[in-house]
Amino acid sequence: MTTAQDLLIVSLDVPPARPVERGELSLALAGAELIDLVEAGVLVLADDRVTPGTAPAPADRLLAEAAASVVRREPYESVEEWLWRRGRGLTQAYTARMEDDGVPARPRGRRLAGRSGAADSPARRRAAERWAAGEPVLAGLATTTGIREEEGDGFPGPLTDEVATVLVAVGDAVTELTAVRQRRSVEDAAFDNVWRGF
Repeated sequence: MTTAQDLLIVSLDVPPARPVERGELSLALAGAELIDLVEAGVLVLADDRVTPGTAPAPADRLLAEAAASVVRREPYESVEEWLWRRGRGLTQAYTARMEDDGVPARPRGRRLAGRSGAADSPARRRAAERWAAGEPVLAGLATTTGIREEEGDGFPGPLTDEVATVLVAVGDAVTELTAVRQRRSVEDAAFDNVWRGF
């Protein structure tokens, strides 16, 4: 089980603080993968650059794909570049993998499965336990996507410098994605108004 899978389950089972778009979730899933790979020593963060580590590739298929995709030459990718590249279509990839593994990727109700007593798989129970415990990495990723309300003092802690770097980059990428969507919406509305004038 991975942080990305736990985050996807939480996004399905927990009523979000605000609507969560697939693009935002995909960026957060890429961040979850990066955190797991850095914590396992498969990848290393050198400042904000993602570099190869010395640990062997993980057994998890999607994490192994993520590790294999790392840029292996200088100047390496920044964390933000990793998120945008790796995040493309990642929500769909994790949803498909969950369904292949026999874990229903559809929410069972408005409450977290573990709290309602309706946990229907070990994966859902594990995600529910991490969520109920307020595990900092999962809570931080959920905050960046809007699943969880941001608290006044920022991300929950304690966090390592590497995890904090990734969480900040995910938050920045989500903000950028939101701004692009808003700009497109304004441009589309202006275009529609021009056509109505004719």
